[in-house]
Amino acid sequence: MKAWRVGVLLLFALPAHAVVPTPQDVKAAWRSSETTLLGRHGETIATVRVDMKARRLPWVALEDISPTLGRAVLQAEDQRFMEHGGIDFQAVGKAAWDNLFGLRRTRGASTITMQLAGLLDPRLAPRSTGRTWARKWDQALAARELEAGWNKRQILEAYLNLASYRGELQGIGAAARGLFGKAPSGLDAGEAAILASLLRAPTAPARAVARRACALARELDPRADCADIEWEVDAAFARTAAPDTATSLARRLGGGPGSVVRSTLDAGLQRFATATLRRRLAELAERNVSDGALIVIDNASGEVLAYVANDGAGEVDGVTALRQAGSTLKPFLYELALERGQLTAASLLDDTPVDIPTVGGLYVPQNYDHQYRIAASVRTSLAGSLNVPAVRTLMLAGLERFHERLRAVGITSLTEAPEFYGWSLALGSGDVSLLELANAYRTLANGGLQDGVTFVPRAPAPKRRVLDARATFIVADILSDRAARSTTFGLVSDLATGFWSAVKTGTSKDMRDNWCVGFSDRYTVGVWVGNFDGRSMWDVSGVAGAAPVWRDVMDYLHRDRPGKPPAAPPGVVRQTVKFVPAVEPERSEWFVRGTETSVVAMLPPGRRAPRIVYPAADSIIALDPDIPAPLQRVSFRAYGGAGLRWELDGAGAGPADQAATWSPLPGEHELKLVGEDGRAVAAARFEVRGAAAPGQVASSFSTSSGGSPDTSSWSGVNRGESER
Repeated sequence: MKAWRVGVLLLFALPAHAVVPTPQDVKAAWRSSETTLLGRHGETIATVRVDMKARRLPWVALEDISPTLGRAVLQAEDQRFMEHGGIDFQAVGKAAWDNLFGLRRTRGASTITMQLAGLLDPRLAPRSTGRTWARKWDQALAARELEAGWNKRQILEAYLNLASYRGELQGIGAAARGLFGKAPSGLDAGEAAILASLLRAPTAPARAVARRACALARELDPRADCADIEWEVDAAFARTAAPDTATSLARRLGGGPGSVVRSTLDAGLQRFATATLRRRLAELAERNVSDGALIVIDNASGEVLAYVANDGAGEVDGVTALRQAGSTLKPFLYELALERGQLTAASLLDDTPVDIPTVGGLYVPQNYDHQYRIAASVRTSLAGSLNVPAVRTLMLAGLERFHERLRAVGITSLTEAPEFYGWSLALGSGDVSLLELANAYRTLANGGLQDGVTFVPRAPAPKRRVLDARATFIVADILSDRAARSTTFGLVSDLATGFWSAVKTGTSKDMRDNWCVGFSDRYTVGVWVGNFDGRSMWDVSGVAGAAPVWRDVMDYLHRDRPGKPPAAPPGVVRQTVKFVPAVEPERSEWFVRGTETSVVAMLPPGRRAPRIVYPAADSIIALDPDIPAPLQRVSFRAYGGAGLRWELDGAGAGPADQAATWSPLPGEHELKLVGEDGRAVAAARFEVRGAAAPGQVASSFSTSSGGSPDTSSWSGVNRGESER
């Protein structure tokens, strides 16, 4: 009798009993669970979830929702929606009759307006304990009040935006994106039927949803294909969100739920850069490459135009993550040496094998290709990314100065003391981020002037000079020189654009990181590829890994206007230079005024000051108690030892141009190189630690005419290893 009684009572007018919110109130109270990052022209670049209670996207106007969805929802939920005033009396009577006689289970005749009332007021919402007629009565009252103040379009729009569809997906915006990866305006008939079926039972299993959606679709169009709908349900339920390449930036710049931030990103460029990087990573997958990152910066303003941070890698921000720099730091090393007048672009550097003594032992740098050119100019060494000359240049310029210079150009991640990195810093042993590295290259592009990057529009920022304009111009000219680069990379490669650009690659130890960073007159582009988990790539160098992406993005940026070479600053001159002997062809070269020369002659061997290679000054040698004492020997090695003799703790130890081995004794010792007049020309103090062998009270020496060769050369600098 209760159902019958309610059905009769609903025939009478229902008085208003509460303040009804307006459509504007409801829309204003809606908060997306995301923070939204917009591009420079207002396009959506990325969204990031910041409210974990439910997944909601911005409110969607009814005119932006596919009409197909509206028809499907009305067919499934409220077929007389456009006719009733909030209560479908015909449906109420039928429900009351069926419930009274137990004919079949019904949904209680809830109209869309009544359901909207439950969405607006949690007290009116259905509960897990089931529906009560008292709650249905309150819903009916609220529905009448809504219909009195709202029109049908406003009611349907609010319902579609407030309803839950599946799991945490609330609102048609989140449902369309989350299940089908498209905007609500693009929903087709099958997708509309699926969403309408989910309104009735958001937690239903896939098969049940497919059956309901199929039946609903055939009610709307008898030609509907149920097989297609079943496939769409399976695909929707299995769908995972595509990786959003700017989520890290959106999270950094965004605020609370519903916040919207306009960035400097260019949406078209962002899409192109993302697609280009993904395509390249797919090509490199067979070489054990999974991840990549990319950044594009406007040289003049510092505005970041593209930011592809974590393609396929979840929460990892590849633009700010610290990775080993490889050879990408070399331009700043050579700029320092040019600025200090220690080298010119035509200076010849020693490119022969060498062992460099350090406190921790010998450092043995090697070129990437394990080949040596005897001598190479600064231009060839930098453009071809030769390692041995780079380490020699660092020994000339000074480790501390270079470390300080890298910090000055904005690479703040090098927080350890210079000695921590050692001579391998020339080859990129320090960890850097793509963001800071790219902005440091932007400093080169701007002639040595620096300011910070920005992700949001700002007024022009003042720049400060951190690099010498003359040396910077020469370094940029070298990095743009495809002929000088050809000894390593060939004349035709992805580094050679059809317009003026300067570029450098880098590959870290064990091929864990792969870089390509370069600039034109307008843009700086940095690309990194590798694996965020630190796995090594398989035979992937900078020119094979990141360079193709760099080239494609640079071509896209200059599709309408080629890059132009920079104008020479005051204080640089061009001079034809000849090499004697002709280790390199005669050419026209740039010089800082006052350092120009017409001839570069190679100095003969033996002109360097003699020095002790091993043991290095202040080194510590440890005796191994498990090795018999007669087998523990220390080899003395020197550069420029011809005509000199060893002297250890005041006692002679044989000629310095021959290999001399010594049976070490615990304690502190001093080793010298002495001339015929008895004067020392080089000295090194070192310490031996450990217990002496039983009965050992004196050192013993032996020499061999096989000797330690005099590998001194004409440069006066040392050498390096790593990658291109």
